[in-house]
Amino acid sequence: MRTLMLWGIFGQNDIRLVRRDSILAFLVAYPLVWSLVSRWAVPALAQWLRPTFDLQPYYPLIASYLLVLAPPLAYGSVIGFLLLDERDDGTMTALRVAPVPFDGYLAYRFSIPIVLGVAIVWVAVPLAGIVSISFPALTAVALVAAMEGSIMALFLGSMAGNKVEGFALAKAAGVVPAAAAVAYFVEMPWQWLFGIVPTYWPAKAFWIATEGGQGFMTFLIVGLLFHLALLWALLRRFDRVVLA
Repeated sequence: MRTLMLWGIFGQNDIRLVRRDSILAFLVAYPLVWSLVSRWAVPALAQWLRPTFDLQPYYPLIASYLLVLAPPLAYGSVIGFLLLDERDDGTMTALRVAPVPFDGYLAYRFSIPIVLGVAIVWVAVPLAGIVSISFPALTAVALVAAMEGSIMALFLGSMAGNKVEGFALAKAAGVVPAAAAVAYFVEMPWQWLFGIVPTYWPAKAFWIATEGGQGFMTFLIVGLLFHLALLWALLRRFDRVVLA
């Protein structure tokens, strides 16, 4: 009960901060906007291109990029920017001596991108309606993909010195899901080279689930382990650089 109360307090404060910043508000809202745009614009574009190019076979690629990978990264960026704000204004220092459990605050901070990431994938993919995937498979992919949000938050919070640097790093990190998209056009076994990019693993599992290929669980499990390793490494850096 106490944990829920603390999360409610932190959540209300975050909502107030996001509403005050138009860029953060846009990052929160745009995944839903993209899902609605995808629902109408992607079939319309496919119809327009049909005389010369069949876009429909690439729907899994489009959905993975816009609806599975991008939303968790957007929410992770929001949390990362909030972390940078809290570092700059001394909030973290104050929390460490406050009666509020600091570990509880950190658990909240780095679990929120996962919770929001899974929730938005649950909503965005069916709402867009351009691919068919079972709910269990979508949930499994969403859980791995949503970890990208916590990775992004930790990356910005531990690597950027201020919010300006954070925006630059967030833009640079935007090429990560693009790299996974490139893998769609590469045949095996060369496609394995894209395994160094964390977004490749949930994207590949999503493609398999929507196209009926082989190896869904293999890519999902390897992706989960890879993401856990990245989270562990970034948490250690965050602890060393930010909390020292």
